[in-house]
Amino acid sequence: MDPNNYRKFYVDWWNIRKSSVYVLIAVILLGIVLVFGFRYASQNNWFIPDEKGEIPIDAARIISFEGDVRITRAATRETIVVTKETYALPGDIIQTMSDGRAIIQMVDGSRHQLRPNGAITIKDNSSLFGGRNVRVTLDDGQLQVRTDEQQGANNIVEVADSENKLMSNTDATFDADGGGGEIRISRGGVETTIGGEKTTITEGEFASVNNGKLSARERLMGLPRQTSPDNSAQIVDPGSGVSVVFNWQDAEGNPASNYHLQVSRSATFASDAIMVDRSGLTAREFRLASLSPGSYYWRLKATGRSGQTTSWNDPWKFTIVRGGDSVAIEASEWAVERVGGSVYLLSGRTRPGVTIKCQGRETNSAADGSFKLQISSPSVETAVEINDDRGNRSGFIISLRNGSVLRRY
Repeated sequence: MDPNNYRKFYVDWWNIRKSSVYVLIAVILLGIVLVFGFRYASQNNWFIPDEKGEIPIDAARIISFEGDVRITRAATRETIVVTKETYALPGDIIQTMSDGRAIIQMVDGSRHQLRPNGAITIKDNSSLFGGRNVRVTLDDGQLQVRTDEQQGANNIVEVADSENKLMSNTDATFDADGGGGEIRISRGGVETTIGGEKTTITEGEFASVNNGKLSARERLMGLPRQTSPDNSAQIVDPGSGVSVVFNWQDAEGNPASNYHLQVSRSATFASDAIMVDRSGLTAREFRLASLSPGSYYWRLKATGRSGQTTSWNDPWKFTIVRGGDSVAIEASEWAVERVGGSVYLLSGRTRPGVTIKCQGRETNSAADGSFKLQISSPSVETAVEINDDRGNRSGFIISLRNGSVLRRY
């Protein structure tokens, strides 16, 4: 028989050393560690460069902002919209619009939080020979200031005719409206000077400034507490409108003489969206009839027998929806722009007039369905919820790297 008619296959068994097996296992484990490490680093923005511009050493740094915040430069009188590179120098004016708020860090480490519809002028923010000097004038609105240790620091907030020097470890809120001002101390204390006369206001105290005089210090009133409708409540409209009863209570052990209630279609309580603006209410109840489907927000402040008025409490929201089956809401043209740090500008397009909510902030889509929302997120993905006044809703998980839809819920 011709030996070429058959082919033989031979298998050679290799002898593998123990060390080779150990090396292979180590390589596999290293690969797993690298994969999971890269994923963790990506989710925590390790590969995104820290975008810091050339900021002067003694500049006031805007470490966080939301909505429309602007700065008027003292040197040029130019007004600019705050971005990630913006800082403030002595003489500059920082202003927040109806949807804006900002946290400014001063050279002494203190944090000044400017609420919506507010304005401050930075008069000094310098460090010299080891000392640190901060001086801010509250022109309008509400400013909350928090200090840590103030050794070697001189931190002053001017309100109306008063100069208020903040002590160490202090939380203070200042209000300015017209020619007057109010001072509330929840922790620590301030030394207030008016016309050369000094007064110390301490924790849990309130005082007002009017006509160049400081009112007698008194106990700080607590904020009224909403009870119903519940926060984020959803009320079904059978088709003929809904009657809603608002109820609230006094802070414990701190009765008020009257209340001021606002109900709005806007979370920022813009003047053109306020439906109810009633002051002098003596009852802790208010009824509003014939409400149509949509989202509503309500808040309160109280006035005591001495005339002291609290700040507004945090707004509560409720939604009136039409009965019926829920229909998914579509959205497209998602885009994400990183403003700076963990702040992003999220945009897209959906149905006109719907509500878009993300990271505790919300907005309504325009007549063409477009929307923009500035958010802050420590992760590289975020949840976005869209709903309308009929109770329809959709949820999206959006990548903050490229704006792609990762999944729906």
